[in-house]
Amino acid sequence: MCNAIALAAARTSAVLLNNSPHPHAQTEAARNPPRVRQKILHVAQELSGEDMHQFHRAITTGLQEYVEAVSFQHFIKTRSLISMEEINKQLTFTTEDSGKENKTPSLDSQDKQLVTWRLKITPVDYLLGVADLTGELMRMCINSVGNGDIDTPFEVSQFLRQVYDGFSFIGNTGPYEVSKKLYTLKQSLAKVENACYALKVRGSEIPKHMLADVFSVKTEMIDQEEGIS
Repeated sequence: MCNAIALAAARTSAVLLNNSPHPHAQTEAARNPPRVRQKILHVAQELSGEDMHQFHRAITTGLQEYVEAVSFQHFIKTRSLISMEEINKQLTFTTEDSGKENKTPSLDSQDKQLVTWRLKITPVDYLLGVADLTGELMRMCINSVGNGDIDTPFEVSQFLRQVYDGFSFIGNTGPYEVSKKLYTLKQSLAKVENACYALKVRGSEIPKHMLADVFSVKTEMIDQEEGIS
């Protein structure tokens, strides 16, 4: 079930990444979160009455993918970061939600008994999901520039800088997985900032259809420098 959640969430991210400049992207991606929530609902029902922490290792990968997908969708809509509290609200289900997810008719108001299931993401799930989001945003920059959108990279750059500063406050005091993600986050930020610098300096000289090539070349140069160091 964890793999099913991860795959469905990854599908949502892929749709958003590949179609983010197009209006139908949100429509198609909007159909995927309910499918992911259905799988999460099944997990919540199976773990009802159990100690969630005991089974956390088995579901954390799927939850991280879910955080990445919904935060990516939220950023595209609002250019801001969704909170952990807001995500956890989405993962609270009732008997009515169960009927909708399983497409079964609801019981009469006299007979139905309201039951609630919850599957909360932990702070670690949230942080690791947000860290993975930065890689999707970096690729989003390349796609945007390829479509002649030179504003999105600068918006993403500012956003990534804020996220990186937040992770820096955690530093080595947080879980090992979080501190390990900090290095990847720093790489994504450096690639976007250096590419934005190239666009700022040379953007007016280069036709829009060639801007993506400049972005990609700059990214490859950074990768090579990191490999040498």
